[in-house]
Amino acid sequence: MFDKVLIANRGEIALRVLRACKELGIATVAVHSTADAEAMHVKLADESVCIGPPPARESYLNIPSLLAACEITGADAVHPGYGFLSENARFAEILEEHGIGFIGPKAEHIRLMGDKIEAKRTAKRLGIPVVPGSEGGVTSDEEAMRVGKEIGFPLLVKAAAGGGGRGMKVARDAESLAEALASARSEAKAAFGDDAVYLERYLEKPRHIEIQIFGDGKGNAIHLGERDCSLQRRHQKVFEESPSPALNREMRMQIGEVCAKAMRELNYSGAGTIEFLYENGEFFFIEMNTRIQVEHPVTEMITGVDLVSEQIRIASGASLSLKQEDVQFDGHAIECRVNAEDPLTFAPSPGTIKYYFAPGGLGVRVDSAVYGGYRIPPTYDSLIGKLIVHGKSRNECMMRLRRALDEFVVDGVKTTLPLFRTLVRNADIQNGEYDIHWLERFLADKT
Repeated sequence: MFDKVLIANRGEIALRVLRACKELGIATVAVHSTADAEAMHVKLADESVCIGPPPARESYLNIPSLLAACEITGADAVHPGYGFLSENARFAEILEEHGIGFIGPKAEHIRLMGDKIEAKRTAKRLGIPVVPGSEGGVTSDEEAMRVGKEIGFPLLVKAAAGGGGRGMKVARDAESLAEALASARSEAKAAFGDDAVYLERYLEKPRHIEIQIFGDGKGNAIHLGERDCSLQRRHQKVFEESPSPALNREMRMQIGEVCAKAMRELNYSGAGTIEFLYENGEFFFIEMNTRIQVEHPVTEMITGVDLVSEQIRIASGASLSLKQEDVQFDGHAIECRVNAEDPLTFAPSPGTIKYYFAPGGLGVRVDSAVYGGYRIPPTYDSLIGKLIVHGKSRNECMMRLRRALDEFVVDGVKTTLPLFRTLVRNADIQNGEYDIHWLERFLADKT
């Protein structure tokens, strides 16, 4: 086991990793920008190191500063959390070159799944169902038109190096394809420095289903069920639940085993999430995230498995602590991402939290690093925290979520809490009848 872990992140995920380390008896090092000097994880860590000014490229993305922090403190491993450098293959390689453990997958797997075209090819080779589309990147409008005629419209144009919904455009017919290509390429170039795009069939009313997997790099891999992340705005998830209202046990175990088998063949190590679009009884692979997910607590609540601790154990060289038959699913869990944003326009609302009260009670969990008097900086993601609830049934879970949302108080900045209070009282949400376009249609009717 590692002796000291440096947490190369901030906010609630840094605090989540810190808690897991403390429960494993591992010393912790918090790194922070000057904007985060008063952050909760900095206050609670055994040691802390300032790594630069507020811009992420000068602090949380500054690899030399992170290496220096490891050297100064004697940290023998780094947990990257999610975002920032969590899916940077070169960062994982550099740490290895310096004899520092990376709490995540092998660099080759990060690189493989980070290229959406290669990821799709790999998924297909491993027996994971994929969305019909181009075999690789399309280099010209003429080639794109040929692909469009083969698989039919509407088409989704996607950045090869994409993520977070950027570099993604819909072409509903041949006439709109050229414009969608140009727009996606421009956006991809600006966001990722790479304008390569590929094409997929556009599904009209799919759900977003993701499978949580774990491997130990020793030929063992399991799945821990699915999460339904279909409530999204601009491809950004806002509400996640497990199990999905759209799946039954047979479907869950079938697609889960497909994913686990693929990870065993790949000899994958660590946490990962294989994401699908699901429509009319069919799953279509869209991408794999080679890190812990924002919504991982949903899985923890229904399985009782500490995913972050398992990450740390496996990265230290241990084998998986459980087999597939050991994974038991209990009840239902839902997560709401509470952001410092306008609840209708989603415009960021940085500022000082004057008063903060988190809900509690049976089956209620809040993962947050804010407190009364904390100043939310404008530099980073606007996530205040995650409200996760668990119940014996989906109905009990929904009623508990409604109660917890009514208790939650964040004063001083605008938040998305009013939106969630409305959503949990909506008949479609209560009945689990929604798709990835539902929230945007709902918001369009409200503005």
